[in-house]
Amino acid sequence: MGAREGMLARTWYGLRAYAFIVAMWVRSTMAYRTSFVMMAAGNFVLTALDFLAIMIMFSHVDALGGFSLPEVAFLYGTSSTAFGLADLLLGSFDRVGGRVRDGTLDTMLVRPVPVLAQVAADRFALRRLGRVTQGALVLGWSLTQADIEWTLVSVLLVPVMLLSGAALFGALFVLGGAFQFWAQDAAEVQNSFTYGGTTLLQYPPSVFAKDLVRGVTFVVPLAFVNWLPALRVLGRDDPLGLPGWVDFASPLVAALCCALAGLA
Repeated sequence: MGAREGMLARTWYGLRAYAFIVAMWVRSTMAYRTSFVMMAAGNFVLTALDFLAIMIMFSHVDALGGFSLPEVAFLYGTSSTAFGLADLLLGSFDRVGGRVRDGTLDTMLVRPVPVLAQVAADRFALRRLGRVTQGALVLGWSLTQADIEWTLVSVLLVPVMLLSGAALFGALFVLGGAFQFWAQDAAEVQNSFTYGGTTLLQYPPSVFAKDLVRGVTFVVPLAFVNWLPALRVLGRDDPLGLPGWVDFASPLVAALCCALAGLA
């Protein structure tokens, strides 16, 4: 078997292992369905408070950084949905540091299953669907209210934006987990880029200093989650004046970040 076939076989084995572990946790969750519904509803309500704060701001202003409420809702919806998908699938990586410290990671090392798959599926929390649902509802509302000129390009950019954004956040989760092997207690550092990143992306780039916008474009490429492709969909100008093709680079940037996370 060649190197390529061997890599594909290991990847498939890891995905199957991940699916089996996730299925185990889902069965465990469904044993207490009322509790699951309450937890998912609570997750939905807590995340909805973020958008409620935005709506309160718009009760006092007509625009935020030149963006209307439906346009900000579009940024909010794309960021929250993409992050929610990554958090659902890979959100357990913030516990890696704790497992390293208390020695429970050693039990994963002796099992005949890839450690990455075990950590990703560890305590899979189906209740996080509440965040995904809430973000998707806001996104759906924004698509009906925002003044968007729908073309084939803009129609395709929305799902590509969500999938690429989820992959980017997923790569950050994995990189943060790998970093905790050295830092040991760096869960909050990881959260500043994941949870903090999605909060940042819920607001227009025009309200932030250009140095910050450059940092989340060229250093930690969070701008490719939604800012750059969303500006194209909304017909807005890029505050950094980047070439137009950059708006379509999210899948490439996501692939590079995932490759880097795989090496880490």
